Amino acid sequence: MFDQLKQWDRELFVYLNGLGIEDYDNFWIWFTQIRHWIPLYILFFVLFFLAFHKKKAIYSSVFLLLSWAATFGLTSLTKHLVSRMRPNNNPEINQIIRILQEPTNFSFFSGHTSSAFVLATFVILVLRKTYKWIWLLYIWAIMLSLSRIFVGVHYPGDLFVGGLVGVLMAWIFYKIYLKYEYRFY
Repeated sequence: MFDQLKQWDRELFVYLNGLGIEDYDNFWIWFTQIRHWIPLYILFFVLFFLAFHKKKAIYSSVFLLLSWAATFGLTSLTKHLVSRMRPNNNPEINQIIRILQEPTNFSFFSGHTSSAFVLATFVILVLRKTYKWIWLLYIWAIMLSLSRIFVGVHYPGDLFVGGLVGVLMAWIFYKIYLKYEYRFY
């Protein structure tokens, strides 16, 4: 059964990766690079300071960073434990797919996806009552995730699990955040 899931994951990846259009390659390469999203990350902190007084904004910022750090650590640990080869390094398919980036580390699960979803979900949970539009952050998280298929470095299963892990970690840290939030009113 596990081998069948891996096969479907590979086949879906090859199909989705093949939907890439050369005219959009530079967009996906740009979009997938974390450094281009630094202004968005800064905006998260600015929104905390606009929504809350200084003490609570700092508290929210610390929890956002903790949730991301824990997710990053879990992602790195899992990649080394599972050691799944990335599609761009897989000799079974790397001759038939579009490869726009060539990282050499492991694939399962996507760090870009888990990071995007932990950040987006935590910010949404904390600010959803203040900013009704904050749910739009999920568009960014989904697009960042999909970019990993279009540049040829992650299977859909990597993205699905990365998204689940990100949402779950954000929810766990949000529950802890709520437990001590009263101290910062």
